[in-house]
Amino acid sequence: MNIDLSSMVTESRNMASKDIDQLSTLEMLRVINNEDKKVALAVEQELPHIADAVDIISTAFTQGGRLVYCGAGTSGRLGILDASECPPTYGTKPEQVIGLIAGGHQAIFKAVENAEDSLELGIEDLKAIRFSHNDVLVGIAASGRTPYVIASMEYAKSQGAKVISISCNPDSPIAQQADIAITPVVGGEVVTGSSRMKAGTAQKLVLNMLTTGSMIKIGKVYGNLMVDVEATNAKLVERQKNIVMQATDCSREEAEQALSQCQRHCKTAIVMVLTGMSAEQAKQALSASHGFIRTAIASK
Repeated sequence: MNIDLSSMVTESRNMASKDIDQLSTLEMLRVINNEDKKVALAVEQELPHIADAVDIISTAFTQGGRLVYCGAGTSGRLGILDASECPPTYGTKPEQVIGLIAGGHQAIFKAVENAEDSLELGIEDLKAIRFSHNDVLVGIAASGRTPYVIASMEYAKSQGAKVISISCNPDSPIAQQADIAITPVVGGEVVTGSSRMKAGTAQKLVLNMLTTGSMIKIGKVYGNLMVDVEATNAKLVERQKNIVMQATDCSREEAEQALSQCQRHCKTAIVMVLTGMSAEQAKQALSASHGFIRTAIASK
């Protein structure tokens, strides 16, 4: 397979770092930091596309669909990282946001030879999770040309699903496949071709927005508080108490009492404190309001 890297922005040589191997440690890090500053500005240019993607994903969630990331190497690992953080942060089921990586589980830790070049693997991985038209696929590839991702996107489209791309090269093959193309162009890397750096950072920022924005839109956040957080360790038990106190201006004792009465369900405890409802009444009010605290409170 002949691959022309010369036209890819992510493979271009960065003149700001061409002598980085001759700099002092501090000056070397200044160059890296100055390049990193450009990433958020590149992502800013893509906000309208990211907003469209959030609207599609949140709508899919309300209809029982899933968000599925697919990528290879760093891109795949970033998708898996974002997916794995959703259950503890937002109380989602593990299957609501899924990360797929070329080469499977072992590729999370070590590169799997030729996996990213396989068209068949992408299709097989989607079939294995019973990907359907209800789901949304986000293909992630800094280069925008990873065969595993392209094949996954083509299969998703054949199922009638919405498809989104995240790449860092303009007019890439995955962007051309996508219903919504998110393309933060961050320029050449400090170390030429090391797309785990600026390109990886840009991808991480976009993924943060996709899941955070979607979770906010489906009622997983009240104000700026993660009110569906699960208390799976001592730190999160304490965080739940603080969230209830911050959301209601109640005392620590009131927060602990409410959480204890509702099996440590943060949203329910907040509605209880704000309305005086019992745990069961608050639970029913939240169910009727599809999990939105403000609507549940207004229903009293």
